[in-house]
Amino acid sequence: MAFSPITPFDFREENYCLLDLTAKNPELSSIDFGNIDAFNNYVSDTLEKAKVKVALGGWLEKRIVYNQKSHFQGEDQRCYHLGVDIWAEAYTPIFAPEDCSIHSYKNNSTDGDYGPTIVLKSNAQEIFYLFGHLSLTSLERLKNRKRIRKGEHFSEMGPYPENGNWPPHLHFQVMTTMEGRVGDFPGVCSEKELSHYRNICLNPNPFLNLKG
Repeated sequence: MAFSPITPFDFREENYCLLDLTAKNPELSSIDFGNIDAFNNYVSDTLEKAKVKVALGGWLEKRIVYNQKSHFQGEDQRCYHLGVDIWAEAYTPIFAPEDCSIHSYKNNSTDGDYGPTIVLKSNAQEIFYLFGHLSLTSLERLKNRKRIRKGEHFSEMGPYPENGNWPPHLHFQVMTTMEGRVGDFPGVCSEKELSHYRNICLNPNPFLNLKG
């Protein structure tokens, strides 16, 4: 199936950079991720240095950024990223990858969570698309609507703090089941949970027309 682009960006290699949030990136040691302005400045500086308007963050990436976010703490540290992040300016429009129905939506407003979140269900297959860190107005647009057409502009990236208090970006995740959840699904898991979630959360890159 040919998927419609979910953002306005052309993901040829020269048009984007990678935003590495793992321990392999030495630049992260000096950043206070609990300070949203410092984190946002780091993202902006990364885009400026690469001379691009968008950066991507990887699927199943083991990130250290969550070490400074209480939302991800517990008996087992959650650190494995189950979707792909698209880092760009707030209010960047988001489009449906295929003909979908609205499954659910919710404002997951805890600091560090998704903020406004929309889940679409494919009309052609048992696939669910989660769009996190949206604007609050994105949820208002969904009232009294059931279907979203392929390529339709239905939401946008949100600014902080309304997007869960993150630098503006889209968390895009593809699942084969919602496991009974509504308007929410884990986007980060612990090492103990990884084998379970990697079987449910598909590699989003093919849905973005990316290889790998």
